[in-house]
Order: sequence, then C-alpha cells, then structure tokens
Amino acid sequence: MSILLVEDDLSIVTGLVYSLEQDGFSTITARDVQSAKKIIQERLDDLSLCLLDLSLPDGSGYDLCKLIKERKDVPIIFLTAMDDEINVVMGLDMGADDYITKPFRIRELQSRIRSVLRRYDKQMTQPKKRLQIGDITIHTFEGKVYKNGDEVFLSALEYRLLLVFANHIGQVLTRQQLLEQIWDIAGEYVNDNTLTVYIKRLREKLEDDPQHPKIIQTVRGFGYKAGD
Repeated sequence: MSILLVEDDLSIVTGLVYSLEQDGFSTITARDVQSAKKIIQERLDDLSLCLLDLSLPDGSGYDLCKLIKERKDVPIIFLTAMDDEINVVMGLDMGADDYITKPFRIRELQSRIRSVLRRYDKQMTQPKKRLQIGDITIHTFEGKVYKNGDEVFLSALEYRLLLVFANHIGQVLTRQQLLEQIWDIAGEYVNDNTLTVYIKRLREKLEDDPQHPKIIQTVRGFGYKAGD
C-alpha cells in the first residue's frame, strides 16, 4: 500500500517515512502543494491513503483534499497544529476522513491509518444499492430499473445482462464473457444468437435511439461496453 505524505517539516517527514515503512507501507513524499499536485495527477491510482499537512509554504492541505476527492475517493487524514473546531470541521466537511493534531505519537497515527483503511475496505465490499448508466438507474436491492425516474420492466435475463454491463462501466466485454455471466439465468441454455436478441431488447427498452445506442455500445471486432 502506498501513502502520500505532504508535509513541509523535514524532521516530521523523516520520522514518518521510517515508521510507515516499518509498518509495511511505501511512502511518496511532497513538501509543498505544487509537488503534491504533480504526484496526484500522475499517481493517484497508486495511492491507498493521503496524509496532508494543513499549512504548507505555497497553499493549504484543503486545496489538495479538494483536488483528490474530485478525482477519486481516496482516504485522507489531515495533520494539523490547528486544533480549533472551525479548521477541523472544515476539513471533515471537505471529505477528509480523520485528522490528528501535532505533536502526535506515531502509534496513534498508525492506529488512525489502519482504522480509516478498514472502513474503506468494508465500504468497498458492501454491495451497492444503486448502479447508474447514463439516465438508467438500477435499484439492486429491489431488482428494479428506472429510466429518468420511470420504471422499465425487464425479464430476469435482461436484468442480469444489464447488471453485468453496469458492473463493468467503460470496460469492453466480449460476447463470450457476457455469455458466461448470464448462462442458465433463465433456466435454459443461452447461445450466441440469444445474446444478440437480448441486447437488442435491452436497447429497445433503454435507449433513446436504439439504432444509435449510447448506453450499450458495440465495439466492432471486440464486443460491447456500457457508458463512455
């Protein structure tokens, strides 16, 4: 797991890097907003958590928090010497997951990090109540599908096929992958021709213009994909 540490105090950076790496984390460090922004732009997908100092030479950890949360839901812990309520509440309202006030004990910070990561792991493993593809909303707990607020009635196999697409937004799926996902859902063998029919039916029910689909798109020579 990689942690981005943004802190301008070199003594704190040195101590935290050593302690975090002893705890099994790899660390990426920055000492100002500009350096941190470059890392966020280039390596955000590699980050498991961000530790952001609030007061930096060229700006604030608030700016970085906003940038990160706009791009990806990565857990954030603020490091702050300002423990007054206004600054704490502002940070949490911006999407930060926790804060710790300097000076702090490294074991306390390590405990906070593990706690935040556990919460995120739990959220990721919980099934999503709603899935979205364009103007199509799938209420998974109810097994219902809506287009612009109006319910769309699907057969069991149509619904299953739509779920496959909704869980792989932007990913190109081959016909074989789709067949494997919906095999026997209707209690009978699903062949290649059947798949073609059901994709056609889904488009007729969900697309504004089935002849020019935007929700379930054909990727010639490969298969299909949902969304952009």
